[in-house]
Amino acid sequence: MRKARIAVLVSGGGTNLQAILDAQARGEIPHGEVTLVISDRSGAYALERAKAAGVASLEINKKACGGQAPFEEKLTAALEENRTDVIVLAGFLSILTENFTARYPRRILNVHPSLIPSFCGAGFYGLKVHEAALERGVKVTGATVHFVNEIPDGGEIIAQKAVDILPGDTPEILQRRVMEQAEWILLPRSVEEVSAQLCAQA
Repeated sequence: MRKARIAVLVSGGGTNLQAILDAQARGEIPHGEVTLVISDRSGAYALERAKAAGVASLEINKKACGGQAPFEEKLTAALEENRTDVIVLAGFLSILTENFTARYPRRILNVHPSLIPSFCGAGFYGLKVHEAALERGVKVTGATVHFVNEIPDGGEIIAQKAVDILPGDTPEILQRRVMEQAEWILLPRSVEEVSAQLCAQA
């Protein structure tokens, strides 16, 4: 059976990348395989995770490329060379323009640590999302996996999972709970769903 070739784009520690790799190792992504990891930050620990899993990885730095257009060109070239079917943004902090996203309709996934449309869009990433949720006093938060288009966090929703906010939560405690109870479950599941759909179309 042909498997969808998955590229994971990262900027930091790579915990969501690890969740995908672990799910793949458990046989939970039968229709897909991570074949490439790309970081836009030098020294991102996610690259170590890729290496440990025997997955090809590379670094493409926007600053070194000299701007958004050459950065996206280099990114596209690497993805094409890898014959990428599915692109997963797993804590990838570079915003991608329509120029890039339009090439891969319904093939780019992102995980966001809130229940979209709450606490999302430009400027909402990492701990900032959880700080905003606690500040607003909401009782439930969660995570969303969605397709990526040119609007930050604006693409079609694939899956969502709610997570309770508990008394005494700090942004760090809440971030961890959302990862464990929602992100690390939803993302691998969504990757398999999209991979299976692409394989069925092939």
